Amino acid sequence: MGPCIVHERASMKPVRTLFATAALSLAALGATTARAAGVEVLSEGFDDVAGLSGWAQVNHSVPAGSAWFQSNPALFPAQSGAPDAYAAANFLSAANGSGSVDNWLITPVLDLSGTTVLSFYTRHDALPGFNDLLEVRYAAGTGTNMADFTTLLTTIGGTAGYPTDWQQFTATITNSGNGRFAFRYLGPADTLNYVGLDTVSVVTAVPEPAHWMMLALGLAMITLLRRQSRL
Repeated sequence: MGPCIVHERASMKPVRTLFATAALSLAALGATTARAAGVEVLSEGFDDVAGLSGWAQVNHSVPAGSAWFQSNPALFPAQSGAPDAYAAANFLSAANGSGSVDNWLITPVLDLSGTTVLSFYTRHDALPGFNDLLEVRYAAGTGTNMADFTTLLTTIGGTAGYPTDWQQFTATITNSGNGRFAFRYLGPADTLNYVGLDTVSVVTAVPEPAHWMMLALGLAMITLLRRQSRL
């Protein structure tokens, strides 16, 4: 009786060892998969605002004035690149600087996969007495209909104050498929002055297919080892 019990325990030991090894390997693989490589799907430094590819501009100001434009480096230089390499908007978004500003700069259609991080830099001209305001919004799909941009990611400025030096902001969204981000400059024209936007980047997480295949194989191995341990 005794030798038989000893023999059973000895035969099960390698299976349990393999099970533990597989579990540890799977845990490590899961951690690696969770840190799936990010892919930058947009990088824009605004060297040529007039020649932006895939971007859209929509000015719903009343009355409509200037769109977003190549910056005036005399007010302040770009965050990076040439002194004028940033996009700008000002109170003249409403004609003659009188009325209500609602001026949109919209990214190209982006192919997103899972968690996506938008980052950008912005600042304004530090002239006292003005409350520049910028909204950052997101819409799934490919259109430029303002009603689709229902996801407000962040609001910069207003009574809270706009940065007077270049400051980086980030926003995160989880979605798979087509999508666009929008920068919306808005407010009564007589309360606005001048803002800049620079170094826009969008990075989306794309899980590597090989990792998912290995994860599935690991789960199958653990299932098999569990069955063997019960024999």
